[in-house]
Amino acid sequence: MQYARRRLLDPALAEDLVHDVFEAVVTGRARFGGHSALPTWLVGILKHKIVDLVRQRSGHDSLDAQDDDDDGRSGLHGSLVCPRPRPDEAAEQRERLASTLARIARLPATLRQVVEMRLLHERSSEEVCRTLAISEQNLFVRLHRARKALA
Repeated sequence: MQYARRRLLDPALAEDLVHDVFEAVVTGRARFGGHSALPTWLVGILKHKIVDLVRQRSGHDSLDAQDDDDDGRSGLHGSLVCPRPRPDEAAEQRERLASTLARIARLPATLRQVVEMRLLHERSSEEVCRTLAISEQNLFVRLHRARKALA
């Protein structure tokens, strides 16, 4: 979440993109291959979502484009503003987030704990394993089972 906030400078938009990452993981559109640490993988998905958002919202505007102002200055002020989602989009994203959080809350305790600690509270794998007295392998198994249950 902090990474997205730093990159986007818009807390609501950052929250929406983080939610989209979790939704991609939960629905199985993104699959963890085990080639990196789970946080690294999640941040990688988030980076791609941010790039996609920037591309989507940039359209065909160029930073070199000149505005038709009387003084001939470049009109960059409008092209650098990050537009906010429409109210209906924001409401839909909040509903999806609430639905996802409710589904997480209905998971068995052993699965819910790892999802909450590791993904929602962004705790390190080592900290989660130490707190729950489980191995790292068991942590990944539980996260995998949680994703399957949420899909």
